Amino acid sequence: MTTAQASSSRTTSMLLKVPEVTIWFWIIKILATTVGETCADFLNENLGLGLTTTTIVMTALLAGALVVQFRVRRYVPGVYWLAVVLISIVGTLVTDNLTDRFGVSLKLTTPLFAVALAITFVVWYRSEGTLSIHSIRTPKREAFYWLAILFTFALGTAAGDLIAETYNIGYWKSALLFGAAIGVVAAAWRWARLNAIAAFWMAYILTRPLGASIGDYLSQPRSDGGLGLGTVGTTFLFLGAILAIVVYLSLSHVDEGFEAEPASPALS
Repeated sequence: MTTAQASSSRTTSMLLKVPEVTIWFWIIKILATTVGETCADFLNENLGLGLTTTTIVMTALLAGALVVQFRVRRYVPGVYWLAVVLISIVGTLVTDNLTDRFGVSLKLTTPLFAVALAITFVVWYRSEGTLSIHSIRTPKREAFYWLAILFTFALGTAAGDLIAETYNIGYWKSALLFGAAIGVVAAAWRWARLNAIAAFWMAYILTRPLGASIGDYLSQPRSDGGLGLGTVGTTFLFLGAILAIVVYLSLSHVDEGFEAEPASPALS
């Protein structure tokens, strides 16, 4: 094999590292964000691991999942979505550590993570010329992608808690608010020519506080404005749903059909 052939082979092997954005993508994303909220509470409080131990354990598991994700040559539903679920939990724990352990206000952590995410996007775009997930075909772009996802989860956790708890809007009202915001983004993309990549990342960010609000509403006691299902029941219910969908995707391959972007950099 020539050097050119080897380079072409390496490029081709990286073309399918993320799923096509279908309805299944958004369903699992929202389910995973809910699990991120409830599972962190389950491990920290119900199992009594404490915030520090929970953070260490879940960060180690996430690191292992990302090693596997970076090593596979194409998108593998089980590997990819395991990493998403774990990064959702770790993103929640990052915010929880800042607020619960160090006493940093949600009014500060929310803009802090927004700035961190914005910097990630700026550096990513200046380096690669695109923020499209259909361009994730090199380890460098994949690293930017997962870093951005981590910050979206941390930001979404902070924003969701800020709206629902600090501003006392409540969990179900917060879910409706963030759901409506996603609807506005979708409408702007569909009818107002909002850039598809910008619309994707806006919706991706907003699904985090939406899922967190849903998780809190289902799991928190009725006295706190929830339905009282508990973190255990909510976590395993949503994990079961994620597992069922991932098995379906693994067998059907319905989310593996996109074509990668051309090599030339472009925003849209």
